Amino acid sequence: MDAVLLSRIQFALTVGFHFIFPPLTIGLAWIIAYMMTKYVRTNNELYKTMSRFWIKLFGISFAVGVATGITMEFQFGTNWANYSRFVGDIFGAPLAAEAVIAFFLESTFLAVLLLGWNKVSPKVHLISAYMVAIGATISAFWIIVANSWQQTPAGFHIVNGRAELTSFAQAVFNPSTLPRFLHTVDGGLITGTMFMMGISAWFILKNRNLDFAHESLKVSLVIALLAAMIQGPLGHFHALQVAHTQPAKLASFEGLFVTQTKAPATVFCLLNPQTGSKSFSIEIPGLLSLLANGDINSEVTGLDAFSKDELPPLVATFYTFHFMVILGLYFMGLTVLGLFLLWKKILFKNRFFMWLALLSIPLPFITNELGWIAAEVGRQPWIVYKLLKTSDAISITVPAEQILVTIILFALIYLLLFVAWVLALRRQLGRGPENLQQETVKEVN
Repeated sequence: MDAVLLSRIQFALTVGFHFIFPPLTIGLAWIIAYMMTKYVRTNNELYKTMSRFWIKLFGISFAVGVATGITMEFQFGTNWANYSRFVGDIFGAPLAAEAVIAFFLESTFLAVLLLGWNKVSPKVHLISAYMVAIGATISAFWIIVANSWQQTPAGFHIVNGRAELTSFAQAVFNPSTLPRFLHTVDGGLITGTMFMMGISAWFILKNRNLDFAHESLKVSLVIALLAAMIQGPLGHFHALQVAHTQPAKLASFEGLFVTQTKAPATVFCLLNPQTGSKSFSIEIPGLLSLLANGDINSEVTGLDAFSKDELPPLVATFYTFHFMVILGLYFMGLTVLGLFLLWKKILFKNRFFMWLALLSIPLPFITNELGWIAAEVGRQPWIVYKLLKTSDAISITVPAEQILVTIILFALIYLLLFVAWVLALRRQLGRGPENLQQETVKEVN
């Protein structure tokens, strides 16, 4: 058994499962803040009911996300000791900032959101909603800072085989931080809104709580449309960064085997990495050169410019990237269709769209995972780009057998957590927002 491979599988399992929850809670937090704003401004009880219901679902997802996030940081010390030794002077600061600043901000004010109804004023409740949203977003920022430094390290020098910080600002705002942060947060908005759209559609299909479901669907649909449309330019902004700082990753994204001018953008194809060829290829001539450099005649570096031992796994990088883009286009199409039906005043009677929205709930989660895989696999074979290879970063004292046992245990625990999350959501859906209205009356009395 290969300890490096098993350590990578374990980390992929724990991070991949945890990554289900942060995008969802980021997106939901900002929509809840908007709903709370509408409630405070209009004193419309419908928006209070909406806020309470979605806060319940947020709280369930937040709790599971916290539970799944704990194991990740321990792995740096157990499975990746050489990595921790190399980056400890830099990597620890953003993780500490995330815990001390963002997590406690989010969790403290979430307690007010969950338990403060009729105990604090609506304005204090509104402030709490924004603090939760800001805390969730700041948390994402610091985690992305840590990961982005691995992608494009900056603000450091090497002393005795360790990376030591020379500029905190340069390390935090390294070349990939801002593009990746904006891209990820907008992905969270898409996730939260699509989640809300699908559940609202479920209520409509069940002919339950229609006022609540109609308004929740309208709010989430409009925000989802804006988020899906913005994701295109943000994705391009991120791709420009990749083109200039990680050209091997860009070539892998596009399956560009040969360095060339007027490089085409590959819409889709079947790759043959052994022969360096494509079949059933759909390409747009010159588009990659134009997108990467702003000049259709410019040269784009291909895979042939790099030694084979410095290339990422091509198949995984290429297909995860392209499926992510395809799903992003699907979200644009779905939300445009929904807004058209809303404009025609037939949205809530269109069962086809309701089923489409309901069945689309898993798709943004899948898209987030695909984007993460493309980014992380595309960085290989480096764990810190051009500085430390993944094969040199593991702990030499942890045998493969122990790693395999923990993978099995983690898989079982995460399966139980996932089932518990789904059952808790299902229970809350079964109770519905009408239960919250009854609770409000009891509290007032």
